[in-house]
Amino acid sequence: MNPQANLIFIISLLLGTTITISSNHWIMAWTGLEINTLAILPLISKSHHPRAIEAATKYFLTQSAASALVLFSSMTNAWHTGQWDITQLTHPTSSLILTSAIAMKLGLVPFHFWFPEVLQGSPLTTGLLLSTIMKLPPIALLYMTSHSLNPTLLTTLAILSTALGGWMGLNQTQIRKVLAFSSISHLGWMAIIIVYNPKLTLLNFYLYATMTATIFLTLNTIKVMKLSTLMTAWTKIPSLNAMLLLTLLSLAGLPPLTGFLPKWLIIQELTKQDMAPAATLISLLSLLSLFFYLRLAYCTTITLPPHTTNHMKQWRTNKSTSIMIAILTTMSVMLLPISPMILTIV
Repeated sequence: MNPQANLIFIISLLLGTTITISSNHWIMAWTGLEINTLAILPLISKSHHPRAIEAATKYFLTQSAASALVLFSSMTNAWHTGQWDITQLTHPTSSLILTSAIAMKLGLVPFHFWFPEVLQGSPLTTGLLLSTIMKLPPIALLYMTSHSLNPTLLTTLAILSTALGGWMGLNQTQIRKVLAFSSISHLGWMAIIIVYNPKLTLLNFYLYATMTATIFLTLNTIKVMKLSTLMTAWTKIPSLNAMLLLTLLSLAGLPPLTGFLPKWLIIQELTKQDMAPAATLISLLSLLSLFFYLRLAYCTTITLPPHTTNHMKQWRTNKSTSIMIAILTTMSVMLLPISPMILTIV
């Protein structure tokens, strides 16, 4: 793709995200979401492969349906209350429609079917944008309307997302699909706490985005798309592979890594809200996703390829990894000891 065009699309993405996050009026928020959708479509379909075109089509259809629902929800609320302010979403029907629309935008169960397919058809850099920055505007809208959302509905969606994100990721061999189901599972953790402590949702999202960005950039550096090539990629940059192992375990939420912090705080908050059964259930369901993270980690560093078949060893590259990956990896692995400071900032 032409670098100038690429720059325009990236700037439009940032612009759309900024408009949605900073707006008070529903129409402006909707405009930002639309700019975002239109800016990411060329980035998804830039390889001109049939699968990329299919992914772009699926993405466009689901996002446009979700945007229409956001508009419908805000109009219904304005019809009943006379308010176009995002924080004044008080009508129950409007908040129900909005929850469905945002669940569709984010890829929460039962509106999750588009996300693994779209991520599988996209390049790794676009997959990174889809998994991180494209989730921020819908989560910001949920954050602003959190006081009027239905807790029972969100808890149900969250538990279903964590369950299906774990179960459906078990059998995958394509790394992008595994990361898509991982994203669905993490969105479950964010959705369950949004009504009770919205700041924890944002903290969870920031840390999830950091860890996912690390994994996508690492995979992009070693040019790996599926598990079978991941097994032979350790000869390329061994130190980077070792850090990928730690980042995957952090994404799984194992102590003493960064990924344990949001899970720990969310379970603590749910227990305070007398939701111990929900906390127990979501913790047990996250063990499903732990299995495929361990599988990825095993393939990354621990497994040597079997000797029965001829595997091409890949050449060790001399190019150094970027400073961005180094910073993100450090943050993905080592932030737990400074969690009191993080909590004071948030």
